[in-house]
Amino acid sequence: MAVTTGAAPKNIVLVHGAFVDGSGWEAVYRILRKDGFAVSIVQNPTISLADDVKVTRRVLTAQNGPVVLVGHSYGGAVITETGNEPNVVALVYINAFAPDKGESVSGLTKDLPPDAPVAPILPPQDGYLVLDKGKFHASFAADVDPERAAFMADAQVPWGLEAVAGTISKAAWRSRPSWYLIGTGDRMIPPSAQRLMAQRAGSTVIEVAGSHAIHVSQPAAVAGIIAKAAKGAMATARS
Repeated sequence: MAVTTGAAPKNIVLVHGAFVDGSGWEAVYRILRKDGFAVSIVQNPTISLADDVKVTRRVLTAQNGPVVLVGHSYGGAVITETGNEPNVVALVYINAFAPDKGESVSGLTKDLPPDAPVAPILPPQDGYLVLDKGKFHASFAADVDPERAAFMADAQVPWGLEAVAGTISKAAWRSRPSWYLIGTGDRMIPPSAQRLMAQRAGSTVIEVAGSHAIHVSQPAAVAGIIAKAAKGAMATARS
């Protein structure tokens, strides 16, 4: 299915990833709003992929006009599934997973390079995962102010195993143009793995020196690629 739009979309929907909530988008939100975009932030419970897809679809349904859908980290899996909605005209992946049909985040992480940094995820408790607080700053948010990183570590949202294992039924990047920002200092999802996913999706790629939490540490760069996606979405998406 092809999606067309006569003008650059003004609606941006931001989807957070695992272990955090939508508040991490605040600085990106402020920049985009200043630039004239209407911005909505999804607050996913990250309990299961199916639930997160439902929550995101509700936000998409509330939009008036075409949408650029943005996902960080695990949020990339969410937008890959929900990006098939008819009002979505472009996808933006920020240090994110971009699975294909039948793939899950858990499956993608099993195929990481042997020399890839190991995310400090603790053993599951009651069906949920969290990161080791003592290693959170170095692995997740190395270029974020230490006090803020400490708060993020203490405010973690547990990540459900059903979300990790949830599979994609139809990959939206096969019918929508996509952009991909890779933080070259990401120690949660190796940049080499991100490059492979971006290449497979045919994404327009921008690389920026930054950590996994690059939307927090470098909001201008993240807002910039979102704005580029909005302009690029004026063309007809790939069918």
